[in-house]
Amino acid sequence: SSGIYAEYGKQWYQRRVRGPGCGSAPATVRASHLLVKHRDSRRPSSWREETITRSKEEALNILNGYLAQINNGTPFADLASQFSDCSSAKRGGDLGHFGRGQMQKPFED
Repeated sequence: SSGIYAEYGKQWYQRRVRGPGCGSAPATVRASHLLVKHRDSRRPSSWREETITRSKEEALNILNGYLAQINNGTPFADLASQFSDCSSAKRGGDLGHFGRGQMQKPFED
């Protein structure tokens, strides 16, 4: 489920952004993502596909494939540039700097 990726993101944030033993969260963070939408997404279309028809399960399988490639050394930005359904693909998935409350709640959580 998407909870796997939420937990992975929290662990990554702890290691990379806050660091071990940090007290409070920084005022802003910089994040990148590789978005794979499915037919039940809030807006099931993207710059890559006018109408997205894949199931949530298919999207998760695709993400697992990308994660395996990343773990085997493929640069995240390369995959995000080619395959992300977000317009941030043009920047290798880079969402830039943002503070609390500036992103959609599911992403922020």
